[in-house]
Amino acid sequence: MELQCPAKNSWPELMGTKGEKAAERIEEENPNVRAIVVLAGTVVTMDYRCDRVWVWVNKHGLVIRVPRRG
Repeated sequence: MELQCPAKNSWPELMGTKGEKAAERIEEENPNVRAIVVLAGTVVTMDYRCDRVWVWVNKHGLVIRVPRRG
């Protein structure tokens, strides 16, 4: 079963940008979510939440996965 969250669910345009800047932009576009910058390889919880966006970055701080709600 896939949960549906209102408003924008992903930010492909932020691929390759700095993680912190990407998180700021996501939260500006949707103040109902919290964007969390996470280094690739870090273990995170797998529960689905409409109010959270993981912003996966590489060791250089660049976004390497499309940020999505969850």
